[in-house]
Amino acid sequence: MKFHVPLVAFSLIASLCAAEAPKIFQGLLEPNVPVKGQIGVVLPPPEIDKFVAKVEAAARKDPKWFQEFSGQAKPGAPLPYDERLGLTKPEYDEYLALWNKREFKPIEEVTLLLRPTAGDTWAVTSTGGAGSLSTLRYSAKSDSFRSPNGELKRIEDIKADASSILGEWTGLEWKFEEETGLGKSKENFAIGRFADKKFGIIVFRAQELSSEGTRLLDKSLVIRFPIAQAKAAPAPKTVPKP
Repeated sequence: MKFHVPLVAFSLIASLCAAEAPKIFQGLLEPNVPVKGQIGVVLPPPEIDKFVAKVEAAARKDPKWFQEFSGQAKPGAPLPYDERLGLTKPEYDEYLALWNKREFKPIEEVTLLLRPTAGDTWAVTSTGGAGSLSTLRYSAKSDSFRSPNGELKRIEDIKADASSILGEWTGLEWKFEEETGLGKSKENFAIGRFADKKFGIIVFRAQELSSEGTRLLDKSLVIRFPIAQAKAAPAPKTVPKP
């Protein structure tokens, strides 16, 4: 028995395979090429916990001051020194030394795949615990992602310094936020690369709060994946002189 596939089908398959990735993915993920990644968390040594406990106690003692003070600090970075943090200066210096020893701890191995989808959009599908990424669709025309909740719009680019929780990296970020009588929903998606240019990073967070403030959903993903290094061009062949 012979099966006849219309030429238009071959044309569609060929166009999908040859599609050029949108600019935001270039240099990070190649279309239809699986990449092994890791879901993980960044943790400092456990010895830091005793200092964190002192700061938490100080925050409970003067919550108004602590909220104002921490609100002025860089997100994800250590607070600047203040004696009201409950730490002496030597303790604070030791805290910073421990913070600088933080490491990425893999939790789960996953596979990422960038692929074109219907409507001239793109998706980053993933296995395992990062499967929620597969619900997002990126449109280069509008430079936005769409999730089942709504549209994630481009916000300010990320330029995190070495003191931030994830270390030094740069990237692009999109955000969805909606508040109704039933509650509040947020989604953030970011993609970029670490300063060493050996690894790419995807950060995704989804939150849902009820109208009473009850947390219904709080899902965070940090995925690290290797960036394919461009191969050096072969040296030109030398032609012997006559």
